[in-house]
Amino acid sequence: MSALLTLCVVLLPLVTPGRGARRWEPCTDLRPLDVLAEAVPPDGSAVGVRVMQVQGARGLQLSAAAPHALSFPASRIFFRCDLFPEEFSIVVTLKVPSLPPKKNEYLLAVVAEERDSLLLGLRYSPTQLHFLFLSEDGAGAWQTRVSFRSPALVDGQWHVLVLAVSEGSFSLTTDCGPAVDIMADMPFPATLSVRGARFFIGSRRRTKGRFTGLVRQLVLLPGSDATPRLCPCVNPELAVLSIPAILRGLTGKPEDNEVLKYPYETDMKVTLGPRPPCTKAEDAQFWFDASRKGLYLCVGSEWVSVLAAKERLDYVEEHQSLFTNSETLGIEVFVIPETGLFVATANRKTTSAIYKWTDGKFASYQDIPTHQAQSWRHFTIGKKVFLAVANFEPNEKGQEFSVIYKWSQRRLRFTPYQRVPTHSARDWEAFEVAGEHFLAVANHREGDNHNIDSVIYKWNPGTRLFEANQTIATSGAYDWEFFTVGPYAFLAVANAFNGTSTRLQSNLYVRLGGTFQLFQSFLCALGFPLTVPDVWRRRLGGFPHWGEGLPRRGEQSPLRRGDAHAERLLRHQLGHIRAERHRADVRPLPGDPHLQCSGLGVLLGGRRLFPGGCKLLRWKYLLGKQYYLQVAGV
Repeated sequence: MSALLTLCVVLLPLVTPGRGARRWEPCTDLRPLDVLAEAVPPDGSAVGVRVMQVQGARGLQLSAAAPHALSFPASRIFFRCDLFPEEFSIVVTLKVPSLPPKKNEYLLAVVAEERDSLLLGLRYSPTQLHFLFLSEDGAGAWQTRVSFRSPALVDGQWHVLVLAVSEGSFSLTTDCGPAVDIMADMPFPATLSVRGARFFIGSRRRTKGRFTGLVRQLVLLPGSDATPRLCPCVNPELAVLSIPAILRGLTGKPEDNEVLKYPYETDMKVTLGPRPPCTKAEDAQFWFDASRKGLYLCVGSEWVSVLAAKERLDYVEEHQSLFTNSETLGIEVFVIPETGLFVATANRKTTSAIYKWTDGKFASYQDIPTHQAQSWRHFTIGKKVFLAVANFEPNEKGQEFSVIYKWSQRRLRFTPYQRVPTHSARDWEAFEVAGEHFLAVANHREGDNHNIDSVIYKWNPGTRLFEANQTIATSGAYDWEFFTVGPYAFLAVANAFNGTSTRLQSNLYVRLGGTFQLFQSFLCALGFPLTVPDVWRRRLGGFPHWGEGLPRRGEQSPLRRGDAHAERLLRHQLGHIRAERHRADVRPLPGDPHLQCSGLGVLLGGRRLFPGGCKLLRWKYLLGKQYYLQVAGV
């Protein structure tokens, strides 16, 4: 009897609370344990882990080079004892890519590091979700697997999974839908020790089976089912129990010059076009304002500027290089109706080329024999399409002539139409006066004599040929330019050299009585391609009403932009005389929208197509078959 009393006295403190015994406590807190936040540093700078934003939500992606980058010791959350809870829930938010039929990837693994054995794991395949745990008894230890069929994860969308475990009952809820329950023969162990174990997120401590999708939430809730805490939910695919700070959405408007606290990547689409609405549906979406060249982020109900382009002048980017067989001395851009856009290059050697706009670039179309070609001129008479070349040198037989080619609708090629005797021709000018068609050639020299006649040819509808109509004395002529003011037609010639000096008169002619008569002369040094603004900026006397219709220097031209005469105005800066030998050619550019600007475009010798009508441009020829653009001002 005394022995029995002694035993009771010894055991009494162990069963009586508050009298020398420790109160029972669980191995961990019963609050939600954010497993993902335990593995990710507060600043989000884990090696081998990237933050990405997809479909308006952020997630973590593991690198193949660091499969165990997201891991931590189990003792960090099981700090009171070493036993895993007998009843618990695991909440996972993930986005899974499509997988091969037999591939499995791990979402979570608890591994005993010394013996490298899996204590608990959660993995998925294209058709199943598997929950694995280690079971033990006196006979040994083995791995038990509970599988849920067809959870529909591999569709590229975000999903929230809740796995609830209570002894032998296992329940899976997907996106707050109906739960799938399984009663297993082998219950979850009540004494699963995690001493010396480590949590691995997205892997099983090795590259094989590494998670290749995005994980946004991974929470362990000891002691209860987490489903009532999440569901019902307005957005069940992104229901949140607890997520790391780096994956939370932006709150409030960022201050000026604020740097994002957590850098992340995104494969979301950017909205283009006019300003879209900024509502909850567009939250964290981007909008690019092409007109202002700014990038904006929808925060709450306001578009916040995150990137604004600095104001700068218009510029030119290289679009295409055309490599020719020799130096290119001039170009002509033109359109043949129902056929396409063409470029003719005047090459120094014996062959010049025509290119056609095809699939967003110019492609070689036709080669034409020439003799140190200086320029091309495209023009039409009715439905006939012509192309005239100015040859500077004689042919192999010593014959000196330039050639007019006609477009063959049957052969879809330019064919020789008429030979015209010329002398070191520099330029052709095609124009129409009162329904009659003319061609003026700038003859530069005959042998060593620069003081020769240039010729104006007139189209004869009867013979269907160009015939000499008028000769005009010139001195080293470089260029003709035709324009009209009111009812009057003018023709200006640029003289360059008279045999002894480059300081000489260039002349302006007006058509009166069926011929061009001298109207005004300009004293200039060096030959230059004369332009209409050069003439306009001088007071034109003799006709009283001209003072009203002509602009002074710096004023806008009265001609409509896109008009045939306005195209010539764009060749040079208003109010300046250009001494360059070669000229930019201005023509409408159909087709590609980025080659458009107010209906005009500039092509410079096989280089970049520049939107004309925005800047007045000039260009220079440099050595090596290349042409470059220089802004002359507005």
